[in-house]
Amino acid sequence: MPNPAPPETCCRLETGAEGQVLRLSGEWTLARLAELQTGLNTLGIDARQPLRLHASGLGILDSAGANHLISHLDRLGIPFPRLHLSGFSAQELALLKLVAGRRGGVVERSRRRGRRGLTQVVGWHAWEIARGTRAGLAFIGQTSQALGDLLRRPGLMRGRELFVQLEMVGLRAIPIVMLMSYLIGVVFAYLLGIQMQKFSANHLVVDGVGIGIAREMAPLITAVLMAGRSGAAFTAHLGAMKVNQEIDAIVTLGLSPFQVLVLPRLFAIVLMLPLLTFVADVAGMIGAAHVAAWNLGIPAASFYDRLQTVLPLNTVLFGLGKTPVFAAAIALIACHSGFTVQRDARSVGLHTTSTVVRSIVAVILINAAFAVAYPEIEP
Repeated sequence: MPNPAPPETCCRLETGAEGQVLRLSGEWTLARLAELQTGLNTLGIDARQPLRLHASGLGILDSAGANHLISHLDRLGIPFPRLHLSGFSAQELALLKLVAGRRGGVVERSRRRGRRGLTQVVGWHAWEIARGTRAGLAFIGQTSQALGDLLRRPGLMRGRELFVQLEMVGLRAIPIVMLMSYLIGVVFAYLLGIQMQKFSANHLVVDGVGIGIAREMAPLITAVLMAGRSGAAFTAHLGAMKVNQEIDAIVTLGLSPFQVLVLPRLFAIVLMLPLLTFVADVAGMIGAAHVAAWNLGIPAASFYDRLQTVLPLNTVLFGLGKTPVFAAAIALIACHSGFTVQRDARSVGLHTTSTVVRSIVAVILINAAFAVAYPEIEP
């Protein structure tokens, strides 16, 4: 028999042989949440019996009302999948399922995380690493396929995009590269000069600065700057295009996003990073020469004369030869991160940060591999 309904009722509970029937009426909206809660609290719903929701007198149902109803029943121990729904329109059913699905996904994920032990955490991270590695290899394969298509059909090259990226990656980066390399040369020469003065071997500063900057410091510092500047820019730009569905539009037009977006950025940074490294070499030597003239009593002419003697061309070329590998790693990491951005602004920020970190780590690891593989310094 029907239970007594509260004043200005929003719902009514009926019990019978087939279980409980909760009849909804009135407006279930955000503005009436307090009244809805009062009405639900007066009902003696038994979680052990089947419950049917019937929209006999339901007026308006919005997401707040649907969430409030589902949350109340869930707290009573009646999850949404156990409910029997009748009398709802297609739009109302879709709204209820959407709200229940979102709530269920959040609760389920949080409960899973709460129950995880050490083995589950290690396994989950191993799975994520394996999945990320597989996706990265697939991206490299697709880029290689696009590169092969370009070699067979050079007309596919997007010349305008390439020159735009050459300007962004190369020309606009020259001032910051020169400034940072000049300061690195100043610091390197100053610290090395303090030690050499103890042994009255000031002239050896030229040897250490020349080889150190040309072989290691200039390539590494320039690559790190490009990882933070150009790598982040690639990910942010491609991520914004993904959010705005511009990449989908490119695919819809029958174009390859790898030909249009990835290859111009890859070529631009591979071409410009050796040139920027050469600029960094020159700026670093100039900074070291200034310190040598000011603090060590080595005139600039003497500094450059000895530099020509102690710095072999092979060492300079070795430093420049590493940079295309750095550039390719930065471009592939950045573009892959941009393509994997989800369709929200928060994901763009997270992937941009991840690009910078992963690119810098990749550059340092590659540089270490070169140092181990080629430890000799040409005389």
